Amino acid sequence: MPQSPSTNAPAPSAGHTSRPYRRLFAHPGTRAFTLANLTARLPMGMFSVSAVVMIAGTRGSYALAGAVTATGLAATALVAPWTARLVDRYGQARVAVPATLCAALGSLALLLCVRYDAPAWTLFAAYAATATTPNTGGMSRARWAHLLKGDAEALHTANSFEQAADELCFMLGPVIAAFLCGTLFPEAGTLVGVVLLVTGVLAFAAQRSTEPPPWAPTAAGTSPLRAPGMPPLLAVCLAMGAVFGSTEVVTIAFADAQGHRTAAGAVLALQAAGSCAAGLLYGRLRLSGPAEYRYVWCIAAMTALLTLPLLAASLTGSLPLLCVALLFAGMATAPTMITNMALVQQRTTEGHLNEGMTLAVTALLGGIACGSATGGWLAEHLSPAAAYGVPVTAAAAALLIALATGAVGSVRGRVNSG
Repeated sequence: MPQSPSTNAPAPSAGHTSRPYRRLFAHPGTRAFTLANLTARLPMGMFSVSAVVMIAGTRGSYALAGAVTATGLAATALVAPWTARLVDRYGQARVAVPATLCAALGSLALLLCVRYDAPAWTLFAAYAATATTPNTGGMSRARWAHLLKGDAEALHTANSFEQAADELCFMLGPVIAAFLCGTLFPEAGTLVGVVLLVTGVLAFAAQRSTEPPPWAPTAAGTSPLRAPGMPPLLAVCLAMGAVFGSTEVVTIAFADAQGHRTAAGAVLALQAAGSCAAGLLYGRLRLSGPAEYRYVWCIAAMTALLTLPLLAASLTGSLPLLCVALLFAGMATAPTMITNMALVQQRTTEGHLNEGMTLAVTALLGGIACGSATGGWLAEHLSPAAAYGVPVTAAAAALLIALATGAVGSVRGRVNSG
């Protein structure tokens, strides 16, 4: 069984509801592991953009760049759950450090293959080797769940902060990657990303006081993949991942077609900025009712807002208008993902929390791989503007899956049982 949360954690103050984030970081050790985790997480927003810019710039093919990143993400989707299971079994520090070093070697191999014009197949092999990258966001959320066990309101705030942190990393990551690749040399984004990842994971692993204890085999329950309600939730994650993957590649292609390749990171950052702001605001809300009901409405809002970039690109072809459209389109992302992670935590069996959250991320990565490849192909063979139909279609598919499967089934069950 897990250790109980620290008994020296501060008690909620009378005015904690107006300052939920200050209350959150009053827990000992939370600021240290959060800072380290953010350092490790920032490259997650850099690697794929760096790879696309690096490969497309040297090989002249967005289709190849999209296919390479899709291969790496697909490999991660296969390997990540096993890495997460090892983290649950043996602890974060013992598993995350060697896994990160293996992934770093894969990124460096990709850099060298591009730098020295190696055959195309080596790009796929090198990027696939990065699949051992641990789910740093999941490990951070697992620490919050350990520290805040029994405090649902504080855990909601923590999940909201973590999603906002994800969006912040995906907001700054593409900007940093595009700037480094465009102003220094094509491989600069990948190189800096490797340094940040290794440094951040080493610092995160050193924070032992907040690390959840490993689980003994006898304490482990059913695999999260077999937990009631998880398969439909993962199917929705798969479709939502296609939204993210296609949007990224198509936006880079659209900016390049406008003659502003180096601005692609800033354009993507606006979408993440909208999501980050929405996530922080969402974390301050005191929610009621089942999360499944909110989940469907969040996905519906995402589907509706994603039509804005399609219209801006297709009807105007204006990059500034596309920036505004992406800013608004991003506002539904964080609430959707926060609710998604809340449902994952509810449905994951005891002893498998990191594995359960990694399965959700794995489904997202699988969708990102499909969306990246599809978006890159359509952007190259049709037009970047037309390719913005891919994220809209993927979001609509996520909504249909949520409505047709167990994502809302438990809501109906609760109503009927009442």
